[in-house]
Amino acid sequence: MHGLINRSIQCFLRETFGAAFWQHVAQEARLGIDGFEAMLDYDDALSEAVIAAAGRLLDRSRDSLLEDMGTYLVTGTGDRGLRRLLRFGGPTFADFLHSLDEIPDRARLALPDIELPALEVVEHAGANLTLWCRFPLSGAGHVIVGLLRAMADDYGALCLVEHRGEVAGAEVVGVSLAAAAFAAPRPFDLAMPPV
Repeated sequence: MHGLINRSIQCFLRETFGAAFWQHVAQEARLGIDGFEAMLDYDDALSEAVIAAAGRLLDRSRDSLLEDMGTYLVTGTGDRGLRRLLRFGGPTFADFLHSLDEIPDRARLALPDIELPALEVVEHAGANLTLWCRFPLSGAGHVIVGLLRAMADDYGALCLVEHRGEVAGAEVVGVSLAAAAFAAPRPFDLAMPPV
């Protein structure tokens, strides 16, 4: 697993539950390191061990923990790079949804060796669609659910996002857009703020 993904898991746990909690997770997972380096690759088993240890220590299901991580990726106080990458999907939430299958390729422009969930968007009648998510880390679909709910809030849209289980090796996420302009969107400008 790419170090940036593992580092994101670490930052989510540390920022949400505290530095001492992260240290406890690292010990429980038997990492043998204090933290992950963003540009290194790690065995997938380490990612699994960290998520399992955090779930045990918090007495929370893996699914809810991963969903919260997806929300954190958009709303956390850390680096805002992912939110910016996602907002390049379009000016509306509907445009963003239709660009989801392009995200892995956009990310590889900056990090050629990163592997992100492969997303296939299938449109249905009305404002409904299904996402097919394929990724080596089990539960990535739950991360996508949290991420999509946070992005709907970011755009000011009202929608129902639900994890529908696994079919043929892919996690299935359903999205039903109820109102594209339900609330005021969060401010966003394509230009980076001055340094």
